[in-house]
Amino acid sequence: MRAIVPVAGFGTRLRPHTYTLPKALMPVAGKPILGHILDQLLEVGVDEVVLVVGHLGEKIEAYVRENYRLPAHFVRQEQPLGNGHAIYVAREYLGPEPVLIMLGDTIFRGDFRPMLRSRVSLIGVREVADPRRFGVVEVEEDGRVVRIVEKPERPPSRLAITGVYFVHDAPLFRRCLERLVEEDRRVRGEYWLADALQLYVDAGAEVRTYPVEEWYDCGTPQALLAANRALLDVLNPPRPSLDGALVHPPVAIAPGAVVEESVVGPHVSVAEGARVVRSVIRDCIVNRNATVQNVVLEGSLIGEGAYLEGRPTRVNLGDDSEIELGG
Repeated sequence: MRAIVPVAGFGTRLRPHTYTLPKALMPVAGKPILGHILDQLLEVGVDEVVLVVGHLGEKIEAYVRENYRLPAHFVRQEQPLGNGHAIYVAREYLGPEPVLIMLGDTIFRGDFRPMLRSRVSLIGVREVADPRRFGVVEVEEDGRVVRIVEKPERPPSRLAITGVYFVHDAPLFRRCLERLVEEDRRVRGEYWLADALQLYVDAGAEVRTYPVEEWYDCGTPQALLAANRALLDVLNPPRPSLDGALVHPPVAIAPGAVVEESVVGPHVSVAEGARVVRSVIRDCIVNRNATVQNVVLEGSLIGEGAYLEGRPTRVNLGDDSEIELGG
């Protein structure tokens, strides 16, 4: 089974972090977002992956090649023209067999193996209170999807599209993507995957919904921290043994991290090479090679190589930044 994962976005809502690190490599609960996605794909039997890259794509390629032994293809999206365009540029990989599409800024929980055995196309959905921020499906009484709308003002249902799709008739879907671009069907300047799927439905493809147990959007610092909390609660990593430090689980502390004379947790992720010294931190993500010293910190995202020292605070500190907080 082949999967296509678009990871080309600029991640503007996660700046300053995404100036130097692709959104897909932002850490959550002990590993990058993309690591969670690829691990799940491997678990359900995907044996080939196509990654659509753009901004800082070389870092994504290096991460995949260093950490995974599976056939991986990298296709470049030169212009950020939307998630429909991202799949369009990878259309040569829409061959005769069904394909799984999983958006690269979302972490999913649930069993997708039944999805891959389906004889019809499926869209992963979950009912939400306010669907206006999402793509939404309208479903007939017999369960068939008849309409897909991206971020509607008047949603036809509360079934939000989560970002995972099983395309049974890949050649037909390829033709729909080509029509989307050739007829220049942009909305707000972008080609939307939802519009390609609507063309697919209109062309006669049978599309139904697939319930997604949990999904975590990772598009903002607040969402990233919420995903970190939720995944740490679920995964409950082994409690590390740290001399001179008090740990309140759940936490994910990399073997190469240093934690000294500190209180850490709950809901803290500390990456390789990071240092936490004489500090109290909770509900935080500390990225690789960052230093947090003499500080009380909560609800914060510390970028790669950043340095923070001072007083109690809440920060969103980008890569290689340095802040000393006065009294």
